[in-house]
Amino acid sequence: MATTGCSIPVIDLNDFPNHLSKLISACEDWGCFRLLNHDQILPATLMSDMKSVVRSLLDLPEEIKRRNVDVIAGSGYMAPSVKNPLYEALGLYDLANPRDVDNFCSQLDASTHQRDTIKRYAEAVHELFVGIVKKLVEGLGVKNENIGFENWPCQFRINKYNFTPESVGSPGVQLHTDSGFLTILQDDEGVGGLEVMDKSGEFVVVDPWPGTLLVNLGDMATVWSNGRFCNVKHRVQCKEAKVRVSIASFLLGPREAVEPLPELVDDVHPCVYMPTSYEEYRKLRLSKKLQAGEALELLYTPSFKKSQTMVDSVLSS
Repeated sequence: MATTGCSIPVIDLNDFPNHLSKLISACEDWGCFRLLNHDQILPATLMSDMKSVVRSLLDLPEEIKRRNVDVIAGSGYMAPSVKNPLYEALGLYDLANPRDVDNFCSQLDASTHQRDTIKRYAEAVHELFVGIVKKLVEGLGVKNENIGFENWPCQFRINKYNFTPESVGSPGVQLHTDSGFLTILQDDEGVGGLEVMDKSGEFVVVDPWPGTLLVNLGDMATVWSNGRFCNVKHRVQCKEAKVRVSIASFLLGPREAVEPLPELVDDVHPCVYMPTSYEEYRKLRLSKKLQAGEALELLYTPSFKKSQTMVDSVLSS
């Protein structure tokens, strides 16, 4: 059962550095936040144009959509499946790579206007990712600015939920966390269904809010922050018999190893996670079929396991 009695934090890009501490608290307590006043980077007109392009691409014949092949598992076309029968998606591996964007457009016979809109949207979202991570680095008091997140792959996925009267009350997408670092979601402007889980385990409804973006933190952000940031669990439920369309962009993580920031590790806060790369971790999630963040427990360091055992022993005595 989901509740509408509380709402996720709202972060105003026009109110920094005043919102810096609120941003960090949102990442620690919720693992997600609503982003306002991003128009200088991603204006409402571009968001509207992109949504029109997305709807037209998702309405293409299936034989064309199937040209959108994977670069890594799940990065291309995803047809409705037994697990998620109401859901389909198109995608590309790295929206920050012009060649990947061109390949995506060519696979789907995108028009000149569609290509231009997709490229401008990709550039804007990547700039927004960089800006958000820089604020996270500042908010955590990290001194090393050579983290290299500007070069992390940014996966892109456009989603369609084919909701029908018979599907009302059923899941559109199962409960999961995102395996990457950050997700920027341009949700459907009029059709709800997204729910996030708060720390108490209750689902909270995320109602549509046109002109804004939703930012989720994934498993890589939890590793990077030494467990300080929350990887939000979320799902999509069918609330009404309408087609629902959203645009998700994922800052995945480094191709090489990611590990907890040195500034966040000390005697009081032992290193929680062993180093891993995004691709290694994603393969682990897939092989173990652990889609809601549970795979992170497989990365616990021996020192952290020992610390947890000591705490559990004290609490039980």
